[in-house]
Amino acid sequence: MDGRDEKSARTALFEEHRPHLRAVAYRMLGSISEADDALQEAWLRYDRTDTAEVANLGGWLTTVVSRVCLNLLRDRAARREEPLQPTGPGGESGPERLPDPLLRREGVVDPEQEVMLADSVGLALMVVMESLSPAERVAFVLHDMFAVPFEEIAPLIEKTSAATRQLASRARRKVQERPAPDRDLSRQRLAVDAFFAASRTGDLEALVAVLDPDVVLRSDGGAALARHTLVLTGAATVAGQAAMWGKLSPFARPALVNGTAGAVVIADNGRAMSIMAFTVVDGAITEIDVIADPERLAAFDLSAFRDRPADDRPARP
Repeated sequence: MDGRDEKSARTALFEEHRPHLRAVAYRMLGSISEADDALQEAWLRYDRTDTAEVANLGGWLTTVVSRVCLNLLRDRAARREEPLQPTGPGGESGPERLPDPLLRREGVVDPEQEVMLADSVGLALMVVMESLSPAERVAFVLHDMFAVPFEEIAPLIEKTSAATRQLASRARRKVQERPAPDRDLSRQRLAVDAFFAASRTGDLEALVAVLDPDVVLRSDGGAALARHTLVLTGAATVAGQAAMWGKLSPFARPALVNGTAGAVVIADNGRAMSIMAFTVVDGAITEIDVIADPERLAAFDLSAFRDRPADDRPARP
């Protein structure tokens, strides 16, 4: 095999593992661009390493990507600032950033997303994972989501196997504190449709009825609160934003956000206004995550949602 053929064969082997590696990186980082950067770094390390004697190339590549992600998480933690304290009733501090959502139209199959979301990694779960320490997150993602043995994870995070097991257990408890969302997509969509319908008509009573009493709303705040997350809690407080929801609802297009019912809000002039992810438990909305920062919205390809007909909206009077 000449040099070009060998290069082509090595590239093909890496590409076979790319969907899995991207899923690992996305779940660890919660950032699409950083996940792609991690894969590029992993490719560079693979390209300059002789892997002829590597018995399990997939496992080796997973370790390389995980190490790159761990370094990125540690860098992120080191430069993290105190989040802005929002004002107003029901406000509380939130994570510095909301994770990047994965978007697609309902009824459209995306094989790569299916790999990335094989365990129903909703955006709300990704938010919880933002609260984990770098070592906790790596241990939890690799063991609980990809079944990597603790003995293989321990050297990566420079812990013993027992300590690694404890880190994953602690992360698991944090994740399991939140109630399990409804799996039925039609049940999710009913709640989201009801939310937009009540918002559009200004029916506060109907809006409160579709919200869990302890609903949590998180928003990146748009340009006004860039890099910080605003958090509002309680059905009355969230419903109190009905005027804003009412303005958005006529422009909301149905979308799957990390595999769950959500919406992409696009004005008539084609300007993206927000991406909204909903968590529905027992038919009630328990969490709403809103991406409204124009710079973040500009990074998403929303062309699939701009051509939706005007009457194909979640909100129905």
